[in-house]
Amino acid sequence: MAEINRRLSNTRPRDELGRPLPWGSTGFPQVPERDHVATDLAINEALTYLAKGYPFHAHEVLEQRWRSCPEAERTYWRAMAQAAAAATQAARVNIVGAQRLWTRAADTICSPDTAVPADVSVRLHHELIHQLWLGDPPVSLRP
Repeated sequence: MAEINRRLSNTRPRDELGRPLPWGSTGFPQVPERDHVATDLAINEALTYLAKGYPFHAHEVLEQRWRSCPEAERTYWRAMAQAAAAATQAARVNIVGAQRLWTRAADTICSPDTAVPADVSVRLHHELIHQLWLGDPPVSLRP
């Protein structure tokens, strides 16, 4: 039973791009699990991870924000988490998967139904967009 519980938990070792490693391996340090992460912390951590070349970690932080944010912000944070997942796929050289996720995220962010949360500055929003699209955001997302 302990083996089943361990395999169902989020403790499996992973590499720096979030790929699962064999059980018992020494994995790369992961993002701490949290029930809530504030907007400013989520953006700053995501930008730091992206600058270090860890898009999977940025995805994890943005996903934590998405899961803990107010209902009105969920669409925005989900799209940002998708964009970080796209950057992760690009780093793993899955270009087709990355393009699909980037397109889906950009379409959501550009939708008139998606508002940038009030506590996200325009500067940080654009910096996050720039970093998540690896410095080349689609025309629809450029300031």
